[in-house]
Amino acid sequence: MLWTTFAHAIDIMDSKLKVHGFLTQGVVITSDNNFLGQSNKQASADFREIGVNASLRPTSDVQLSAGILSHKAGETDNGNLRLDYGLIDWTLSTSEQSRTGLRLGRVKINFGLYNKTRDVAFTRPSILLPQSIYFERTRNPTVAADGAELYFDHYGEVGSLFMTLGLGRPQIESEASKIALVGLIPNGRFESTLMPMFQTIYELDGGKYRFGFTALQLDTGYNPGARDVLGPGRLKFTPKIFSAQYNAEYWSITSEFALRPASNSGFGPNAPDATIHGQSYYIQGSYRLAPKWEALLRYDVAYTDSKDRDGKAFAAATRQPSFTRFSKDWTAGVRFDVTPAFMLRAEYHRVDGTAYLPVQDNPNTSSLVRRWNMFMLLASFRF
Repeated sequence: MLWTTFAHAIDIMDSKLKVHGFLTQGVVITSDNNFLGQSNKQASADFREIGVNASLRPTSDVQLSAGILSHKAGETDNGNLRLDYGLIDWTLSTSEQSRTGLRLGRVKINFGLYNKTRDVAFTRPSILLPQSIYFERTRNPTVAADGAELYFDHYGEVGSLFMTLGLGRPQIESEASKIALVGLIPNGRFESTLMPMFQTIYELDGGKYRFGFTALQLDTGYNPGARDVLGPGRLKFTPKIFSAQYNAEYWSITSEFALRPASNSGFGPNAPDATIHGQSYYIQGSYRLAPKWEALLRYDVAYTDSKDRDGKAFAAATRQPSFTRFSKDWTAGVRFDVTPAFMLRAEYHRVDGTAYLPVQDNPNTSSLVRRWNMFMLLASFRF
């Protein structure tokens, strides 16, 4: 089961079926611009996560797992119920020092340190994950894929190694996914080839030190619809993420760095051929002030094109604001665990640039403001 490390299981009729769930509600207020709803100078409650998941182990080496999710995030996600994941986990071999297995079905994508459980507030380091790596506006294509995942875990005296190699078809059929891929709403359909996915994480001293590398390749063609604004184009996206984390008794430091090369061709004048090399990183520290309290500080940076970091070349070519090509986000937050099942959070963001803002929440780029503030509140319950 993906979330057995944090969820409280309910045993039903003493069977092997276990059920877990969570409900999260957020409130967002921005000084300018919109994020996760119409949040410009007013409170938006359009950020909500509801999930129920279950697992069943019919035999010692086979586990069935599935999760249903409703994710509401402003105009980027409407909150409709959908299958978040559903898979068969088959342990192929096991020993005291290693385990090898195969997962088949809709699998969560290993993407950095937090993507696999990004919708569960208790597993996130903050209300909002670092947007330089875990963009809300491109969430749907990177959250899960339909296919297979081979994994290998090894526990040794010099450390533990966790490796996954997957091949699956990403979820790119929704309107939000189309906008994430090309920046507008086309009439046609994206048809993706199978996406290769790889991740390795190495842990030392019982998880005190963690190092990771993630790579995947999205390669999708586009079939135009009737009177479409786009031609029959092709898009490739091949992100690579380097992760590092240090965990002490009372504090943790985490940093991730991403290279995000992307290219598109054949879409026509509304999406001109281009190849860009996005680059992003963050560094964050968290400190456990008391058993129920935790504080966080983070600096989060994203560049749409590392060869045009200030966006001036883009602005000259398109007459769009240069600050839409970068974002620099200072974040400070606090967490209070009221009970083991109920959590409250508050968070403040001071942002320079608008690169991570969703197009759906901000359709008019002329109304965007370069420097803006955001205040967020969140309550989450789990069982």
